[in-house]
Amino acid sequence: MAKVGIIGGSGLYHIEGFQDAEEVSLGTPFGIPSCNFVTGTLEGVEVVFLPRHGKGHRINPSEINYRANIFGMKKLGVDAIISVTACGSLKEDIQPLDFVVPDQFMDRTNKTRETTFFTEGIVAHVAFAEPISPEISRILIDCAKETGVTVHEGGVYVNMEGPQFSTKAESKLYRSWGMDIIGMTNLTEAKLAREAEISYATLAAVTDYDCWHETHETVTVEMIIGNLIKNVENAKKIIKQAVPKIGKLTQFSAQGALQHAIITDRNMIPEQKKKELGILVGKYLQ
Repeated sequence: MAKVGIIGGSGLYHIEGFQDAEEVSLGTPFGIPSCNFVTGTLEGVEVVFLPRHGKGHRINPSEINYRANIFGMKKLGVDAIISVTACGSLKEDIQPLDFVVPDQFMDRTNKTRETTFFTEGIVAHVAFAEPISPEISRILIDCAKETGVTVHEGGVYVNMEGPQFSTKAESKLYRSWGMDIIGMTNLTEAKLAREAEISYATLAAVTDYDCWHETHETVTVEMIIGNLIKNVENAKKIIKQAVPKIGKLTQFSAQGALQHAIITDRNMIPEQKKKELGILVGKYLQ
């Protein structure tokens, strides 16, 4: 049975129903993850949970050690990741308290975060045309429908830098491009998950209309937290239904993502780098 990773965003710092829960502290070649991982079983499936902003929401989106978080998931044997995230809506029909399972990303970060494991002597280029794993997103969409919430299938998630919210000029620009939702974290996770050959999908909880909507009040932390609290319970219900279905999967679309991606001459890769990235690339360097 597959092992499922869950990354919790704003408002989702723990999940009830874990059996045999245990905190796991681990190091990585890329530093320390956001906090300890929680391992256990949920609905009979092995699960690894991590709040991306740490306990107490201490880490802002630009400061998150995304590489350590995803590497830790790989080290713990995760096959697929459900990423729960808060987002703003850029479309009239995507309303606060709805859910979105996007299928594309647009990068509007300032390149302040590390987005690849392959540096310092080893280069790899993974295919990323379809950044969301369809087998996971399909399950999330179906489970959201079963839960009775409004869920939007597909769409483009704009990954801004933050931690400030958008200006009106930015928000209106993204709308003119046809973007659907906006957030601060998930593209980086998706890139690294693909490099780690972990299937990845986003479950986005809509908290606001960003700041473009003339008849809605300007986005504030209070508004976001208020709506997020309302959505957290639904997110937990969706996860509870989705985990056993993902656990039954035997094949994942991210498997083999690195098979033809490593460009560097094998004889030129530093031995230290081979050691550090062993759980990612070891089988391809034999």
